[in-house]
Amino acid sequence: MRKAVALTVAAAMALSLAACGAPASESTAESTAPAETGEEAAEEAPAEEAPAAEGGAVANKDKPVIWFNRQPSNSTTGELDMDALNFNGNTYYVGFDANQGAELQGQMVADYIAAHADTIDRNGDGVIGYVLAIGDIGHNDSIARTRGVRSALGTAVDGENGVVSDPVGTNADGSATVVQDGTIEAGGTTYTVRELASQEMKTSAGATWDAPTAGNAISTWAASFGDQIDIVISNNDGMGMAMFNAWSQAEGVPTFGYDANADAVAAIADGYGGTISQHADVQAYLTLRLIRNALDGVDINTGIAEADDAGNVLSEDVYYYDEASRSYYALNVAVTEDNYEEFLDSTVPYAPVANQLDATAHPEKTVWLDIYNAADNFLSATYQPLLQNYDDLLNLKVDYIGGDGQTEANITNRLGNPSAYDAFAINMVKTDNAASYTALLSQ
Repeated sequence: MRKAVALTVAAAMALSLAACGAPASESTAESTAPAETGEEAAEEAPAEEAPAAEGGAVANKDKPVIWFNRQPSNSTTGELDMDALNFNGNTYYVGFDANQGAELQGQMVADYIAAHADTIDRNGDGVIGYVLAIGDIGHNDSIARTRGVRSALGTAVDGENGVVSDPVGTNADGSATVVQDGTIEAGGTTYTVRELASQEMKTSAGATWDAPTAGNAISTWAASFGDQIDIVISNNDGMGMAMFNAWSQAEGVPTFGYDANADAVAAIADGYGGTISQHADVQAYLTLRLIRNALDGVDINTGIAEADDAGNVLSEDVYYYDEASRSYYALNVAVTEDNYEEFLDSTVPYAPVANQLDATAHPEKTVWLDIYNAADNFLSATYQPLLQNYDDLLNLKVDYIGGDGQTEANITNRLGNPSAYDAFAINMVKTDNAASYTALLSQ
């Protein structure tokens, strides 16, 4: 079911999010090169044998590096940091198709409006008002999701770099310049669609994607707008669930998030409108699989495009490889009341790649891996548990480092002995900061 839905969505992609470029995770690539998948990817992405340093040891600068969840890029323009992506011959990025997922989230909200035309306008004023929780104004996934929602609902305004993704603040009368009033037909009626309010959910200490801040924001918005709020939308489920629990569930207002976190998926039974699965099970597998292949010295797409000796293999309807950006992208799936029961446990390994590798043929190796914010709901509650399941299956001993979500140094200070590891998987606080890590590995 999941694969069929993902394939259908991928085939239906048509929305162009200007300045976001090609798909990415926690960032957006700007490559225009065609994606390589299946056998083509396997043929064109061979693993490279890391050169040995003096004395036979592999130099840190030559060890496999996997960027994941946050693609090295300029946080303002979205331009990829190709120096980081080409740090060495065994450097790749793993994420998900941000543009496709953003488009999917926006369409999910539009579809909900059409299916609930008789009840969606709570105060009957002919205006469907929504509020939007923005995760991080400098984070390309956040930018893409804001653009995807606005484009689908007709509230998007074009700027110099494509659809404007800035927060609107408050917009009770529809006079804001960063958005416009849109229109949508539902049940034979044409409604005005208005973004009543949006803001970046950021703490005073600088942490973004902050759920408590979102919970406070919805209380403020509800006090100002009351029954003008017909829909609540969030860049992720952490913030979405905070608003759902604080206000929208009790008011019967549908709330839409992103990430398919377990609590959000379960909440669909209680009125949560829907979420987007970014196939974290596939992403986590790719993050560690690429390391395993590089360390084994086999074709980089072993166990990905081509089956490995344990039968692990991914089909083309759940991921693709973009050679130009050295990036592997998982595809997204909409999770709604129609299929949410299939996604209730978000930490189960993806069955086609859940076979144990033989430790004799694939001996244990050590990996340094960080999560940019130990408090991040998606990464800590979904992604890391998946990684911990896969590290056993792939015979990798992984040291998991949890950051504070605010400063890069909180993480890099704990990469003081890179020579103790065979490979590195890096999740930056800010997408601009790849050089903070590569400089350490180049010493």
